[in-house]
Amino acid sequence: MKQARDRYKGFRRRVYLVLEGGPAHGTLGALIEVFLIVLIIANVVAFTLQSVPSIREPYWFDLEAFEIFSVAVFTIEYVLRLWVTIEDPLVAVQGRWKGRLSAALKPTMVIDFFAFAPVYFTVFFPFLDLRFLRMVRLLRLLKIARYSPALSNLGRVLMSERRALVGTLLLIICTTVFAAAAMHAAEGAVQPDKFGTIPGSMWWAITTLTTVGYGDEVPVTLLGRIIAGCTMVTGLGILALPVGIVANGFMNTIHQREFIVTFGMLARVPLFKDLDARLLGEIMNVLRSQSVSRGTIISVKGAPAHAMYFIVSGEVEVELASRRVQFGPGDFFGELALLHDTHRRATIVALSNCRLLALSAEDFTTLTRKHPELRQHIAEAAKEHLARAGRGDIASVEIAAAAQRRYEYREDD
Repeated sequence: MKQARDRYKGFRRRVYLVLEGGPAHGTLGALIEVFLIVLIIANVVAFTLQSVPSIREPYWFDLEAFEIFSVAVFTIEYVLRLWVTIEDPLVAVQGRWKGRLSAALKPTMVIDFFAFAPVYFTVFFPFLDLRFLRMVRLLRLLKIARYSPALSNLGRVLMSERRALVGTLLLIICTTVFAAAAMHAAEGAVQPDKFGTIPGSMWWAITTLTTVGYGDEVPVTLLGRIIAGCTMVTGLGILALPVGIVANGFMNTIHQREFIVTFGMLARVPLFKDLDARLLGEIMNVLRSQSVSRGTIISVKGAPAHAMYFIVSGEVEVELASRRVQFGPGDFFGELALLHDTHRRATIVALSNCRLLALSAEDFTTLTRKHPELRQHIAEAAKEHLARAGRGDIASVEIAAAAQRRYEYREDD
């Protein structure tokens, strides 16, 4: 019985890693991700082609068959994701059913649900006019955000910059009201049907501030034209604010995170295996992901230590004084320089295209001060890591020498 339960949990774990890890979990994960992305795009294309009579009428059977196939795939995907979500440490601490319920309410899972649910409504309630629900199928396009770092990061940027964006929105509302009031005062008596009230003038103010200018409402007096000119110039400046805020935050986030960090990726790093779920969540929030191409020098011997790295996929080579050591998926490097405040003691080169998770020195210091047990955990893991790499006690000598050189360097400064 226990063996069957262990096999069940092991299978669920593998499914979780394949679905959540994607390409980081090997060929199968990469193939499934590519298949789902292609299916999502094909669904949107099929939906739009259904509106063309010359295509819909001769190919209606093929389009309906493809729709049934797509719904089946999306349903299976949703059920599997809901089943394996218990492998997420932050979900597991809430319990099986409560955790799955909270996972089902996440934005990505809600989108996944509405990607197939409207079809079931049309099947079970054919007497209702559910044309609007069929349009909800376009939400399938939003499923691609799960696999797109850019779209996921855009949501993160909007959340982090929400205060600035709300402030900008209030400024736009105030400007709209002032412009409408000014135009009502200038043109209300001349064009009472268009500017006779402030609420009625707001349509003109909105189209003018956004520089759309439909031309259905235009000032005819000199004062009205002056107000319109000032409103246009003001609109250009105000509307540029949210664009600049989002663009700046988006570019900064994209440069920091080249792919999405998930628990599926962290699960491939043994160092994180026994950590508390909440601590693991804190670590995940500060990790910065990056892709490194083959032959890239990740760190140079003697350089200051800015981060430690975890390998999600690919291999790196550590060039020591007397030999070379190779690290692969699940391994980590750069921890000694952070633990002992030294410079890099080796040059590290990517042997293949790698996906790395970087923990900056600042975040490392913050986390280890807040959670002293994390520092101890990394130190013990580093000891085992060195032993497996065959570096033995040489590391302690190198660390002491590097620390001494760093001290002398500071004294010279």
